[in-house]
Amino acid sequence: MGGDETVLGVLIAVVGGICSVLVARISTPRERPAPAPGVPESGGELPPPGLQVSPEIWQYVSGRFATLEEKVDNLTVLVETKKAEVSALERLLRQAMRIIRRANRRLVAVHEAPEEIPRELIPYSIE
Repeated sequence: MGGDETVLGVLIAVVGGICSVLVARISTPRERPAPAPGVPESGGELPPPGLQVSPEIWQYVSGRFATLEEKVDNLTVLVETKKAEVSALERLLRQAMRIIRRANRRLVAVHEAPEEIPRELIPYSIE
């Protein structure tokens, strides 16, 4: 009885393999014959290869691209300027924090109460 089940399993596997090959062949798209080169389909002159755009549309789109490129350039300059300003301000805030810490150490050395550090400056502490 064990041999019959093995033969049946092999037979099913072979039939499945043949069917999958047939389905793959049937479902592949077929190539359409291309028209003869140099012969236009509509009887007129062959258009140049590539996308064809009217001059008015091309001029409009080119103008839009130029405007967008100019805006991007302006924004890039603005971002770089603001980055420099932010880094300068952060440097000044760190320097202010150092000055406050140094002053507090001097106050503690002469047995005075230290100044309160503003909450806004705490992120710029180096210690």
